[in-house]
Amino acid sequence: MRGMGSGGGDAMEPSDINEKTQIVGRQIWRVVPYAKRYPGRVLAGIFGNAMARFFDLMPFVAIGLAVDYFTGGLAGPDIVQDFVTSFGGDPAVGYGILIFLGFFFLAIFQGISEYSWQTLGYKIQHDLRMDATKSLIAMEASYYDMRQTGQIMAVLSSDVNQLEDVVSDSSTSIIRIVVTFMTAFLILVLMSWKLAIVLFGPIIFIVPIVYWFSTSVQRKYRKQRESTGDITAVLENLISGISVVQAYNAEEWEAERVNRESGAYRDQAMGASQDRNRFIPMIYVVAGIAFGLLVTAGGWLAKEGEITTGQLVTFLLISTRMTMPMFIFGILVNQLQRGEAAARRVFAAIDLEPTIVDNDDAVELLGPIESVEFKDVHFTYPNTTTKVLSGISFRVAGGQFLGVMGHTGAGKTTILKLLMRYYVPDSGEVLINGNNINTFTLASVREAIGFVSQDPFLFYGSIRDNVKYNMDAEESDLRRALELAGALEFVEELEDGIETMVGDRGAMLSGGQRARVSLARALLKKPSLLILDEASSALDAETERRIQENLLSTGSGRATIAVAHRLSTIRNANEILAMVDGAVVERGKHDELVEHQGVYASQWTIQTGDMAGM
Repeated sequence: MRGMGSGGGDAMEPSDINEKTQIVGRQIWRVVPYAKRYPGRVLAGIFGNAMARFFDLMPFVAIGLAVDYFTGGLAGPDIVQDFVTSFGGDPAVGYGILIFLGFFFLAIFQGISEYSWQTLGYKIQHDLRMDATKSLIAMEASYYDMRQTGQIMAVLSSDVNQLEDVVSDSSTSIIRIVVTFMTAFLILVLMSWKLAIVLFGPIIFIVPIVYWFSTSVQRKYRKQRESTGDITAVLENLISGISVVQAYNAEEWEAERVNRESGAYRDQAMGASQDRNRFIPMIYVVAGIAFGLLVTAGGWLAKEGEITTGQLVTFLLISTRMTMPMFIFGILVNQLQRGEAAARRVFAAIDLEPTIVDNDDAVELLGPIESVEFKDVHFTYPNTTTKVLSGISFRVAGGQFLGVMGHTGAGKTTILKLLMRYYVPDSGEVLINGNNINTFTLASVREAIGFVSQDPFLFYGSIRDNVKYNMDAEESDLRRALELAGALEFVEELEDGIETMVGDRGAMLSGGQRARVSLARALLKKPSLLILDEASSALDAETERRIQENLLSTGSGRATIAVAHRLSTIRNANEILAMVDGAVVERGKHDELVEHQGVYASQWTIQTGDMAGM
């Protein structure tokens, strides 16, 4: 799979591009197919910009012709002479109108160009962000285990925005440079090829300057983009964990972390700025040489009678306009270098391909999950050597309740992750209805499962939004799910009821309330397999008891697998697995395990403090 090997590199930091030899890297050109989706805007942008550049130069030609008229008579093509004399016979009025028309049409076509390129940039920005988002959300959960949320957010926000700037600004700058140079070159050569050589000759020296700048600054811009992601990641962690920061008086320590990352960005930005500000003065020097030679040579040619005074004026005016594309060119290269650094990260995200996908012959899981079975399953997490599961085997059928207990790190949650196909076993089989789980499509298996994690996640929005997440449901079904989860009572007591906003990640609710809303979300699916990963750890004993009664009384055909540290949660299970270091060391019902006087009995004694309570 591209971008996600087992090594230590980040998929969004591709390293297959030679940074030291490319002026404009390969990644930024991958924006072009996105622009091709909107040919109308591209053509309007090119045409509008080209016409704007033409009308931008037209007043300078008109001024030169006016100067010749005032100093010696009408000059220029017949069509121009006919136009300027058509206003009451006074060419002065005609030249003034001609200059006005140049600025008038410049404004119109420049507006068309800017609108076309800007809206094209916004559309491409949207498409890039959606493609990157779709690639990222298709990745298996393990992809995110070693990656910071802030780094990924930086790609989806600042890097994509940088590419939008490339489209809306750089594209129009390229056209401006090309059209201005071509039009100016044609006009000036027709007036005097000698002065044209004087003007354009020094520009050749810009080429090695641009090459030096682009090859020296590209790596620094890439590092600057990386530093932007690092800052975002640190700040995201800081804000998300602010309560922990304050509880441990770590404000200064966190500020120092931000200072280090921000300082790294500052140093990279200053290094790039240093190179950039060596580059811009070189452009000034070249422009100064070209303009100075033009004035000297133009004056000499005017004295010799090879050009008119008006032509010299036009030459001088257009030459001042020629200096602007030089500086735009410098800014353009600078912007393209920034865009290349951003493009690498964005397209690396777009190129991501999940390793856990549907088999070519996978079929939909039709009907409920009637049984789940693990057969000698072994598993080791990627990039680690310690085996997490060793020969796990069990079976749970519809209507049955399987409990899994064990110390932290025993592998309990890993069993659930394999059921959800977040990971793939190293060996052994996970069976659904007697068939390998890979026989069925991912979507259809997950559709039949209700999953509640040990850290219930609520999205920003209302309680209703979170319970109905990605589901259509009648109001009666919604209330029933809340009731079964033991949440209806507290929801109705809230001022806004089910419309109450839960805050970021459910911060406005207590841990127990979040757990119950998360459980209601799972129950609203009416799943045939309910997976609970420490789902009741935040609940008080009485609330947990009532929820268990609700689930047992309504789930006659539903299989339930519950992982728990608190053994009262799984006491009524049809079978309990006691795990130690990835292996099942005991199995049976509650009473049988207590009598066995093993791992389960030891934990039960610790939690109850009284063997007589068994």
